[in-house]
Amino acid sequence: MKVSAALLFALISDKTLAFVCPSGKVTMSAGGGVTRREALETSAVTIAAAGMGLLASSSPVRADGPYYLPDLPYGYEALEPSIDAATMKFHHDKHHLAYVTNANKAVSGKEAVSILDLQKNAIKEGTRNAGGGHYNHSLFWTTLCSESKSGSPSSALSSAINSSFGSMEEMKTKFNTAAAGVFGSGWAWIGVTKDGKLDITTTPNQDNPLMEGAKCTPMIPILGLDVWEHAYYLKYQNRRPDYISAFWNVVNWPQVSKYYEEYASKGAGVPVKG
Repeated sequence: MKVSAALLFALISDKTLAFVCPSGKVTMSAGGGVTRREALETSAVTIAAAGMGLLASSSPVRADGPYYLPDLPYGYEALEPSIDAATMKFHHDKHHLAYVTNANKAVSGKEAVSILDLQKNAIKEGTRNAGGGHYNHSLFWTTLCSESKSGSPSSALSSAINSSFGSMEEMKTKFNTAAAGVFGSGWAWIGVTKDGKLDITTTPNQDNPLMEGAKCTPMIPILGLDVWEHAYYLKYQNRRPDYISAFWNVVNWPQVSKYYEEYASKGAGVPVKG
């Protein structure tokens, strides 16, 4: 089935819900008559009715400014069945792009720095939402892969996991509990703390552990999980624990191991494209 390019699913940004249809664009406050959850449910029906033709690959729109939307390192369907193709498409092409666009607006007229370097003072400089959202998602995409390529942590990372948590299973249990416990929107993280140990923390909204002043354990993140509803609601609805459990099927352990060995274990933040 052909679907008009003008027909998009719900775009949920920090403050607004937007629907675009052939007749034009309608925006509604997130605090208005349509809730985030209702919008997601509506978009799920729309996607189902439209058919999978909507998921055809396309080049993401590039934003003006120093930051850009990095391409996914795999197809939208690569993480199926753990994370569905429809979610991957609008999460990357719409939500992430919105953060890139707003990050460019936030730094307009200022000296450009890498998206990694932007994180440290993001709270003080007022770029925590857009700048954090861009970095968080850029890191997130690279730590995922198809289940067949997930692999296992390297020897060095496995040793660090066992030293810090006791075992891989104990780490997963602690992480799952933390991620499920995030109230509202946010992220769960595994990273390296100042003492060189691995630890788990969570952040609200688009904050991350690199930001000075963030309400979390400071650390250099090597793996994060987006627990905003837009990251899982089409497939899992209110079953966030099921989404968290499925996440482990598609973790790109070779990439996470590289981030640990080459950057975080040496006290350096993980650089990302974008």
